[in-house]
Amino acid sequence: MATRSTRPDRPTGAPVVQSPPQRYGFLLLPNFSLIALGSAVDPLRLANGVLRYPAYKFQTIGLSAEPVASSDGIRLLPEVPMDRIGPYDAVFVVGPNPIPRRGLSEVTAWLKRLAARGVALGGIDTGSYFLAKAGLLDGYRCTIHWEDREVLLEQFPRMEVSDRLMEIDRDRYTCSGGVSPLDLMTVLLSRPPGSHDLAEEVADLLVAQRRSPDEAQRVPLKTRLAGINPRVVEAIKLMLSNLEEPLTPSEISRCVGLSRRQLERLFASQLGLSPQRKYLQIRLEQARTALVRTNRPLRDIALAHGFVALSHFVASYRQAFGLPPMADRSQRARS
Repeated sequence: MATRSTRPDRPTGAPVVQSPPQRYGFLLLPNFSLIALGSAVDPLRLANGVLRYPAYKFQTIGLSAEPVASSDGIRLLPEVPMDRIGPYDAVFVVGPNPIPRRGLSEVTAWLKRLAARGVALGGIDTGSYFLAKAGLLDGYRCTIHWEDREVLLEQFPRMEVSDRLMEIDRDRYTCSGGVSPLDLMTVLLSRPPGSHDLAEEVADLLVAQRRSPDEAQRVPLKTRLAGINPRVVEAIKLMLSNLEEPLTPSEISRCVGLSRRQLERLFASQLGLSPQRKYLQIRLEQARTALVRTNRPLRDIALAHGFVALSHFVASYRQAFGLPPMADRSQRARS
């Protein structure tokens, strides 16, 4: 694809001061996120067009020379297998969904060798998991896609895992999935041989608004519930913050400055269900994420989401999702 020129102020034929290129590698694991890969490499391609020389070189890497299937089934032929890579300034693991629990030793050993050579390492989507498994995030701040944060904390409880779009801590670069790699790359493009202006220009070409590294991955509740009464939004925030020890309806209404009857009428008119029903829905949805994404025991998950009696949790879960919790976990694992 032709790259548009965006530097009309530079005289034709003017010399371009070229810095040594930054060399990036992207390890594609089976079931990798295609949109995450595109969001990472396209800013680099456009930056080269803006600068009018290849300041950024990038390659896709495979476990072997065979095509790698993405999570949506599209297969991509990597440019080089792991055992034949050249020198890189940074290598990013483009993680799979879901995270596999076996067959990781080859990848973790390879990452350790790169780290020993001083290569900066990054994790995209679930790529942070593989860095953590190799012990390469010990003492670093990191992030991962919000759906898999509990997976990371379950296995590595002492790690500092944020819910931010990205974390850049010394020579470790991690970001969540989706289009967040674009945000990470524009930050890296603001560093030499790039600049703040280059990062802004690339974002403009991608018709994207640059987001701050401090931003949370998930859209704020008040944005998702735009048009909903602020008291209802505040009540839902309280519910999300109190899963293990659920608040009573009276406690919630008192916290938002309404009577219980007033809050119930607001929920009925705005959401079509009672506060109690919404609270149960939230707890079950959060419990389901923990169930299918982690190996935590069923009883622990039930207690962590406010269900003292396991039988009540199982019955409520079946009613909400159409099958018992362990059957749901097994079905997700098979698929």
